[in-house]
Order: sequence, then C-alpha cells, then structure tokens
Amino acid sequence: MIVGEAPGQNEDLQGEPFVGAAGKLLDQLLRGIGLSRGDVFITNILKCRPPGNRDPQPAEAEACSPYLEQQLRLIKPEVVLVLGRHALTRLLPGYESISRLHGKVVSKDGVTYIPVYHPAAALYNSFLMGPLEQDFKAVKSHLDRVEERRQALAVAATPVPKPEEQLTLFG
Repeated sequence: MIVGEAPGQNEDLQGEPFVGAAGKLLDQLLRGIGLSRGDVFITNILKCRPPGNRDPQPAEAEACSPYLEQQLRLIKPEVVLVLGRHALTRLLPGYESISRLHGKVVSKDGVTYIPVYHPAAALYNSFLMGPLEQDFKAVKSHLDRVEERRQALAVAATPVPKPEEQLTLFG
C-alpha cells in the first residue's frame, strides 16, 4: 500500500491518485524495484484537493482519517510506503522527521511502514532524487527479505512424505 498527501489538480480531474508528473516518477520508481501500479493500492491522507493545493491542515487530515483507517482495515497491507512528511505525520505520529526517517523500516501494530520522500518533493528539489531512489532500493530489499521468509516458512510447513511401507507376501 502507498499513502501520499492529497490529490493534486490532475488527480482531482481524473479521479485517480498520482497521475501527474509525480505519478509518472512513482511509476518509474516502482518499475525500478519490479512492481507496477497493479501490484499496489495507492491512496492519500486527504481524499480531496486542498484549496490552492496548499498543505493539508490537521483538521482536514482528521476529517479524512476514518476513510484511510477503513482502507487500512480492508486491505490489511503487510507494508505501507509512506510518501512524504504529511503522510508520515498522520501514519506515524511522534516519529522523527521525514529527512531522518526516510528509507528506514518502522513496525507498528503488525504493519511495516517505510517512509520515503514524496516524488513531488524530488521533482521540485532535484537533490532529493538520489535519496528517493535509495529509499526505493531499501523498499526492494525489505520486500525481498519478506518474500524469502515467506518461502522459508512455506518449505518448513510442507509435510515430509513418509515412505510407504511395502507389503510382503509373508506378513
């Protein structure tokens, strides 16, 4: 699951998350780690665009939180990619800033959260592009470890067949 900040103008017009320039970058970053949009559920903290595309206000995030909480309950993601500081503040309140926490794995209530810089921030501040790409490599490493554990558990859970006993003619 990927959680961003709020819909932008393009998203509002098309009714889909991340369809503008930041969405194209997100698609590219996902492809770089072997994923596509079809592999993830993408949503936002706010469900509608703030006036003038300003930062979300706490009351707006609070008003939309039941919808996000319901999405989390229904989807039951193992991993949530937290895009940017606004999503970080809402999903992991009290944690460090995005500049300190990006690319790190945080476990909370049985869910793994990985905060990363928002793709739009990297578009506006090109110096964030390298760290954002590194964040996605950290996501890939984490997902690979999860898959290795899943496969190891599946192998361990597979019963070893007992050799069938051969009956003899004499008993």
